[in-house]
Amino acid sequence: MTQLGLVDPTGPGRPKGRRLPTVSVVLPTLNEAANLPHVFARLPDCVTEVLLIDGHSKDDTIAVARALMPDIRVILQNGLGKGNALACGFAAARCEVIVMLDADASTDPAEIPRFVGALLDGADFAKGSRFVDGGGSEDITRLRAAGNRVLGLGVNALFGTAYTDLCYGYNAFWQHCLPHIQVNCDGFEVETLINVRIARANLRVVEVPSTEAARLHGVSNLSVFKDGRRVLRTIVRERVRRPMPASDHRLSRFGAPE
Repeated sequence: MTQLGLVDPTGPGRPKGRRLPTVSVVLPTLNEAANLPHVFARLPDCVTEVLLIDGHSKDDTIAVARALMPDIRVILQNGLGKGNALACGFAAARCEVIVMLDADASTDPAEIPRFVGALLDGADFAKGSRFVDGGGSEDITRLRAAGNRVLGLGVNALFGTAYTDLCYGYNAFWQHCLPHIQVNCDGFEVETLINVRIARANLRVVEVPSTEAARLHGVSNLSVFKDGRRVLRTIVRERVRRPMPASDHRLSRFGAPE
């Protein structure tokens, strides 16, 4: 796998003759007005559309978003939780590539070209990881990191994957992945659900190093034990849901030889 995505593909490093895909950014929000200026300021030129999926915020999230980006597409959730927000965004996305981004400024929009580069290099699904060379986190606690590792080892054993970061929500994928994902959960277990279903579909996954920043403003709604239990239940349900297909699941590290 080459390192195309480590540079902005809209700039001088863009390979000659390679057409860039259109890119939809799906941005779930709930009272994130104070964080949006930072997030929007770092969106790269390769983004075609931004879909703000709002969970009926009590602050000025929608007004701030429209002031910063008049052509933003605002969609109100038809349910509750991050899983439902992503499902609403995926259904509305119009572009060839879909990027999952957090609105609390913890995921850096400037990294999007890395993910697009991995897709252009042949991946079906570009999976962000804080635990490969070049990645990191200023936010994750030791308890959350330990839980993520244990649950990730379980998924790797049950589904034949080699994931280094099961519960990170920064991912990008081609539209053709959507029929395999079919998000039908509400909470923070959505990242695990997506990762497992992508693996079961035998799609090509490439891990992309990503650095998670601390949330700028507000308080996270994530609960370590409550959401950990939901992730565990999701893993068990997906394992017994139907017989596993013959596995030739392929995962490589972005920028490293296979």
